Amino acid sequence: MSRSKPLIAIVGRPNVGKSTLVNRIVGRRAAVVQEKPGVTRDRRYFEAEWNGRSFTVIDTGGWQRSADAELVEDIRTQAELAIAAADLIVFVVDAQGIISTDDAAVAALLRPARDRVVVAANKSDNEGIARSAGEFGRMGLGDPVPVSAIHGQGVAELLDIVVGRIPDAAEDRAEDRIPEAAIIGRPNVGKSTLMNRLTGEERVVVSPVPGTTRDPIDVDIEIDGSTYRLIDTAGIRRKPKISEDVEYFAVLRAREVLRRADAALLLVDALDGVTHQDQRIAEEAARSGAALIVLLNKWDAADRDRKEQTTAEVGYKLGFAGWAPVLRISALSGARLHRLGPALETVLANRERRIPTPALNRLLAEWTGEHPPPVRKGRRPRILYAAQSRTAPPTLALFVKGGKIDDTYLRYLERRARQAYDFMGTPIRLVIRRSAGRKGPR
Repeated sequence: MSRSKPLIAIVGRPNVGKSTLVNRIVGRRAAVVQEKPGVTRDRRYFEAEWNGRSFTVIDTGGWQRSADAELVEDIRTQAELAIAAADLIVFVVDAQGIISTDDAAVAALLRPARDRVVVAANKSDNEGIARSAGEFGRMGLGDPVPVSAIHGQGVAELLDIVVGRIPDAAEDRAEDRIPEAAIIGRPNVGKSTLMNRLTGEERVVVSPVPGTTRDPIDVDIEIDGSTYRLIDTAGIRRKPKISEDVEYFAVLRAREVLRRADAALLLVDALDGVTHQDQRIAEEAARSGAALIVLLNKWDAADRDRKEQTTAEVGYKLGFAGWAPVLRISALSGARLHRLGPALETVLANRERRIPTPALNRLLAEWTGEHPPPVRKGRRPRILYAAQSRTAPPTLALFVKGGKIDDTYLRYLERRARQAYDFMGTPIRLVIRRSAGRKGPR
């Protein structure tokens, strides 16, 4: 479950001092600094460290919308790719000026990701300018941090904020964080029995009465040498069947556990087959972003016809999560539970898988060449670039110009991505980001 160093993207319109700030952060003259706008065109990566925290700084070209700027669209797209991939974004503005049209356009681009943005009001060379820099707080991205990259003023304070908000280093996360697996399913399918079997002791009450487990219960266990935090949850039911407030809140807690889980173990009663409620719960798990393993419980108690019927139902009722591995087990006897450890290891590793940007764009060109996006309302959308902006779950950002891309085509792209890379057990998210055209703001 490793990941690269945190990525910090330095973005803003041309000539606000982004490269000067990069040099100040890196501690050497790494980025080219010149008064002429547009010197930085591609994304450039530099390693940096502050207060014992290591991270990677991405220097980007100036983002602008003017149609006559040389290579403006390519530069802008490179900046947008950096924004998509970054763990934190430092939006640099010129404190000696006003909010320009390009500043406002960048702010609009960043606003959906405001939790990942720090505004740096550069060229705050004296107290008067620093005070007037507060005007940039009107962009809706938080209070700006006054800095002077050329003189070094305020940069230490900016870096303190940056390292306080970036994710933990990969090595710390890998060593310290225990993967969490939520045992989910409708009431009375054997969730607590599975918990007790895996822990080797009676940690939770097992009862044939549905709804016995009210609160999520955490326990750390070791499977095949790896430690996991198992969470037994209250059975998730449809709202019309929830008659008690305590049971209603138990459902809410179960869903909250699912949102924070790294993996979900969905128990399905092989004797009942796949019910509508099983489908609903599987949808919840897929939307949550957790890795998913389907466990067909009580398999040994099912006769041949029932096994064939349940297997068929998994295929067509849970087809939307066909990427999830299916294990046939018995929580009561422990039969075939030895397969759970390898399955967990695989799906969690796949959830952290990253496709390199050059490889992704080569594949994307191949996929769209074989099957272009369909025309909608007389316009054919064009996917300019793609980048994997996140892992856990893998998230692919598609920079699109022109018409609308529908869900059917996104499913096609997801299917091709799964054919090219092993994403078994993890959902994949595809996010559309509109790439600004060459026209200026309206």
